[in-house]
Amino acid sequence: MGLTPMLQQYLDVKKSCKDCILFFRVGDFYEMFFDDAELASRELELVLTGKDCGLEKRAPMCGVPFHAANSYIGRLVGKGYKVAICEQLEDPDSAKGLVKRGIIKIITPGTYTDSSFLEENKNNYIMSIYIDNIKNSFSLCCSDISTGEFNCTDSILDLSIILDEIAKYSPTEILIQEHLDLNIYKAIKERFNVSFTKLEDHLFTDDACKNLEIQFKGFDHSNFNDILLKSCNGLLKYIKHTQKTSLSNINKLQYYTIVDYMTIDMSSRRNLELTETLRDKTKKDSFLWVLDKTSTAMGGRQLKKWIEQPLINEKSINNRLDAVEEIINNISYHEDLKEALKEIYDIERLTGKVSSKSVTAKELIWLKTSLEKVPCIKKILSNFKSNLLNNMYKNLDELKDIYELLDNSILDNPSISLKEGNLIKEGFNSKIDDLRKAKAHGKEWIANLESSEKNETGIKSLKISYNKVFGYYIEVTKSNLNLVPEGRYIRKQTLTNAERYITPELKDMEDKILGAEEKLINLEYDIFVNIRDTVEEQVGRMQETAKIISELDCLNSLAYVALENDYCKPKINNKCEIHIVDGRHPVVEKSLDTGTFVANDTNLNVDDDKLLLITGPNMAGKSTYMRQVALIVIMAQIGSFVPAKKANICICDKIFTRIGASDDLAAGKSTFMVEMWEVSNILKNATRRSLVLLDEVGRGTSTYDGLSIAWAIIEYICGSSNLGCKTLFATHYHELTKLEGIIDGVKNYSVSVKENGNDITFLRKIIRGGADQSYGIEVAKLAGLPYEVINRAKEILSNIENSNKDNINVKEITDCSIEESVYNEDFKVEEKKNTHEHEAENIHEKQVNFFDIQKDNLIEDILSIDILNMTPMEGFNKLYDIIKKTKEL
Repeated sequence: MGLTPMLQQYLDVKKSCKDCILFFRVGDFYEMFFDDAELASRELELVLTGKDCGLEKRAPMCGVPFHAANSYIGRLVGKGYKVAICEQLEDPDSAKGLVKRGIIKIITPGTYTDSSFLEENKNNYIMSIYIDNIKNSFSLCCSDISTGEFNCTDSILDLSIILDEIAKYSPTEILIQEHLDLNIYKAIKERFNVSFTKLEDHLFTDDACKNLEIQFKGFDHSNFNDILLKSCNGLLKYIKHTQKTSLSNINKLQYYTIVDYMTIDMSSRRNLELTETLRDKTKKDSFLWVLDKTSTAMGGRQLKKWIEQPLINEKSINNRLDAVEEIINNISYHEDLKEALKEIYDIERLTGKVSSKSVTAKELIWLKTSLEKVPCIKKILSNFKSNLLNNMYKNLDELKDIYELLDNSILDNPSISLKEGNLIKEGFNSKIDDLRKAKAHGKEWIANLESSEKNETGIKSLKISYNKVFGYYIEVTKSNLNLVPEGRYIRKQTLTNAERYITPELKDMEDKILGAEEKLINLEYDIFVNIRDTVEEQVGRMQETAKIISELDCLNSLAYVALENDYCKPKINNKCEIHIVDGRHPVVEKSLDTGTFVANDTNLNVDDDKLLLITGPNMAGKSTYMRQVALIVIMAQIGSFVPAKKANICICDKIFTRIGASDDLAAGKSTFMVEMWEVSNILKNATRRSLVLLDEVGRGTSTYDGLSIAWAIIEYICGSSNLGCKTLFATHYHELTKLEGIIDGVKNYSVSVKENGNDITFLRKIIRGGADQSYGIEVAKLAGLPYEVINRAKEILSNIENSNKDNINVKEITDCSIEESVYNEDFKVEEKKNTHEHEAENIHEKQVNFFDIQKDNLIEDILSIDILNMTPMEGFNKLYDIIKKTKEL
């Protein structure tokens, strides 16, 4: 026994796409067999059946209707799977034997272009990374095939740089070398929810220059190093392999350097909630949510890019600011622009569909509707004088030729399917018009011909009929044969009681009527393809127009937000100074009643006000204040007005934040480990031109260890031979306030608090000077801790403050309790610890006792722990063991 021919064909096709779920076209269904069927039935909740395959056991099988396949494909791709589409390559009715089939497209997370599943305001990026360990460098290439974007960069081999670039793009799929360093692979996989595709090395290297020269007109490989060529080549070949075509919208290879834009590391993007919130990963309540009032999908994606990549070129920043200011000062034009932009569809992605030959007639009408508004937009732009808006006016191509072609050719309300006809306007093509008339008026013409022939011949019983053998014919009974005109009627068939005839006129019309619908559908499709190809030739022009419109939409959005929220135009300086008067947090103030947000000033430089040490209780607003400074700087550098009364902002090359942390247990890292990793990254990569935000550094370990670390970090940042960058440093370690006057550049600030008896009110105002207490118990009271716990905490605090803090008598504090407390066991542990510390301090003789041996063994045990290579459960077990041994000392 052997497999049936169709199942053998399935397995042959499957060999070329082993990592994909194969959608195998059979009639009106896409069917899946064997392992693919079992997987798809589970993931898509389909009924798993079986099919006789020529073997003893039936082949597992499931299927989906071809007309509903997109929804199923979208679900699979959304879960990270790849789907290969295998179509019938010939007409089953005319095929001899088994129908030929082949893969026409492979759909992957990074190459998916179905607009019903893509977020319209978010790019769908696919990225390739190539690493050369010998040269200690890497290159990265990123593309969105739905818009044609194709960017690349390279740098020294540094994991943090790679992670930051990935965070900038948030790709859905990454192409990597087959033998990529396992540590790099794990680091990426731990931090990003992304699909990986491993490529053999030759797919990066083979014919790199040739492939890129074919794809990108005017490409000069001498401007690119070998490593860059490899990442670009790998990505380009993968796109061609999956799409089975060379996309004409991918026509510009854009190189950038890491330092062309402000660097915002992965942790800072998360902490500042630039494009999504920490809690639920949604756009709402993020920084982007405040700024995005764009009218087009293109503008929404462009604004997100601006936020992800703030500018560092002073001239470019000021050009944007001047443009926003001019729009604000011309409100009527601002409103006109907004109304015109609302009528613009997603030209970028429509162009991508034209390029991939997947555009529908309806989508070409959307393109026409969009192009119809371009002259109006250009007319509005003619009224502006600022450099950026004036350049937009000069460079905006109205694309009138494309508009006229589409307006003259495509029906305003065409069929959704391209194989149903009803696509082309009347008058555009004479053959289509004739066929359309033949289809619509064929029966009427036959009836009229029959009537005229009766009158002309005088044969009242004459009739015109049709059959599949002869087509249309004229039938005359034998009693009337003498009336048949000679020469014009051609005998076709003789019956017992009648004769059948044809005429040249009748046969000519038959050709038009018979198959008129099929001919019409095919001709309309062919004409549509010609129109699409003509439009495709102008892809580059349409992309340039789309780019200008998207940037104009961004500027108009920034103007709208500035007007709505009373923002001011910042001044830009290169003096490493940040001066903000009455600055506000752009997101937080949106959640409060108008006018209730407490504004604060900020003065930072690299001389006297290098590091602002901010103290004050939790919940008082320290973190909000620090974040608002960072966001104001980012806003200024994307060319936006800022939430302040006045602002003079220096250009920062990098922004780093260490605000909050969550245990990364899956990676075997504690809160403190994450905190130290982030601080280490900051100290290694920050420069004098950077802005650094540090919140509660050192809180994840013991008090004195944390204080020492925080102190040393401040010294390192402010040391004349070290960083010297502008820093906001929030802390609960009040001892650090003594550093003002000792370390140059350190200035004390605190959050003001109003005390009213035992209650406190946070005034949210940042003032000069350090806080004298933390108000921890008062904050706990505000948080709703039980009344008994609050009172007991105050009692314990009072006793501790009245004691010698280095030698607290825990027993006295415990004895003064009215009743036995749940805290006693903890205090006993602390008492034991303090007793041992006191004994140790009084030992003058250098001798080794049993306690010292136990302590040394415990310390050695702790030092030998390899926490980075432990599972969470191993970590918990080890921690329990250490606590147990400590209690026994």
